[in-house]
Amino acid sequence: MHVLHDAPLAPLTTFRLGGPAMRLVTAGTDAEVIDAVREADDSGTPLLVVGGGSNLVIGDKGFEGTALRIATRGVELRGTTLELAAGEVWSDAVARSVAAGLAGIECLAGIPGSAGATPIQNVGAYGQEVSATISEVIAYDRRAGETVTLSGEECAFSYRHSRFKADPERHVVLRVRFELEDAGGLSAPVRYAETARALGVEPGDRVPLAQARETVLRLRAGKGMVLDAEDHDTWSAGSFFTNPILGEEQFAAFRTRVRERLGEGVEPPAYPAGEGRAKTSAAWLIDKAGFTKGYGTGPARISTKHTLALTNRGDATTEDLLALAREVVAGVREAFGITLVNEPVMVGVSL
Repeated sequence: MHVLHDAPLAPLTTFRLGGPAMRLVTAGTDAEVIDAVREADDSGTPLLVVGGGSNLVIGDKGFEGTALRIATRGVELRGTTLELAAGEVWSDAVARSVAAGLAGIECLAGIPGSAGATPIQNVGAYGQEVSATISEVIAYDRRAGETVTLSGEECAFSYRHSRFKADPERHVVLRVRFELEDAGGLSAPVRYAETARALGVEPGDRVPLAQARETVLRLRAGKGMVLDAEDHDTWSAGSFFTNPILGEEQFAAFRTRVRERLGEGVEPPAYPAGEGRAKTSAAWLIDKAGFTKGYGTGPARISTKHTLALTNRGDATTEDLLALAREVVAGVREAFGITLVNEPVMVGVSL
């Protein structure tokens, strides 16, 4: 275990933003993670768990407590079961699963961050979500003071949500188990229309695993969604807002606003979201509200490659980023009557 005081947190995040932590503990084993959590809890010290830092917005004043950086390592493959330590780099784990000929997470290639963060957010992209393959999550239960194993069902996954996100003070993820599929070197059925078009196949078709992964990486890179220190479009948290899910009445009101603003022939994006609900596109809303690619004149701007990513152009502060986010939220609400919700976790700040 490694301990630093008054430690910078910005370098541990993909935004490269935020002030220092009063204390930064780097834990390389599950036992060290648990010891650090217990020490913080026993002393009443606020605790911030940091994995890959790809989903964090930390305030400029930093964090008055213990920041726990989980740097555990471990990959175990038993048949079609893949077990990852929480600190494993997620994109590396996807590459390993593809190399092993196992399907189920290949379209989640290139997503920055750690394996332990994936169940918290129910990470998803290009037609796949980790909830479809997570069989168990091993976590330290801070309330019970013990290590527990939760089934995928007990994780209460939904769109970009889980029991871990709903009650963030309770569990610290230690390990994640995935149940993948041996499809003879082929991918899971391609579900996302953009991916299918790029692959030249129909939705529902399977393709070679490596081809699926490489295609997703190209699509992500084209949107600035693959980390590159030289490209400020990737100094972000990826998608900053979740796609809104609307009930029937809400969607009808939304459609009316769209036609009033954009014309009678314009239909907003709509995807089935269960129980009479529909999901629409946050990126579409942002663009049609007037916030196009590259929007902004300050050190925090919308990505030049994707309207859903807010970026640090190199010398932004967290307040610069939040000012831009608030402007976008207000503009979309005024245009379409929908309030966007941030996807990254806010530490010491809020919209």
